[in-house]
Amino acid sequence: MHVDFLVEESSAEVALEALVPRILGNEIAFSCRVFQGKHDLLSKLQARLRGYADRIRNTGEDLRIVVLIDNDDQDCEVLKAELEQMARRARLWTRGQAQGRNVRVLNRIAIEELEAWFLGDPTALTTAFPRVPSSYVARARFRDPDAIRGGTWEALLRLLQERGYYRTGLPKIEVASKIATHMNIGSNRSSSFNAFCVGLAAFVA
Repeated sequence: MHVDFLVEESSAEVALEALVPRILGNEIAFSCRVFQGKHDLLSKLQARLRGYADRIRNTGEDLRIVVLIDNDDQDCEVLKAELEQMARRARLWTRGQAQGRNVRVLNRIAIEELEAWFLGDPTALTTAFPRVPSSYVARARFRDPDAIRGGTWEALLRLLQERGYYRTGLPKIEVASKIATHMNIGSNRSSSFNAFCVGLAAFVA
């Protein structure tokens, strides 16, 4: 089995490289395909899925595809339906469509953005950035990281800047690497992160 992750930016790739082995173990081979943002991923996804379908049909390879995308301010149900429809058009079935056929695609949405996952693990965040107090989670804005509006990466940047980090802007790849290294798979306040972990484990079982 091989799992291909389709992600919209390099920070997601860095995070997954740290997280996936802890979710799936080291026996599952995986790779990440990085696009140039959400629009680029969505505009190329249909063609990419059809290419995967041809590859599976021609080789018989046990290939699984995971699409990980931020919802930003888009309606989650609308975005998920769009992703599911693309898989169906390529005749690559998701769990909800399979009806006895092999499940090949898992669509997962980070709400509102990937940085909600980092804010959802205060131990990992404060280990990576020791000047940030773990008490930040008591502030109303951070109690539910998936409910933060106005951009979770902006919220994370402001939190870090309060403690003297990254005065000139957030280096997303560096921050993703530092926090993801310490994240606990079984303890996160982000519901979308937990759904990702549970769904991924079931996807390859």
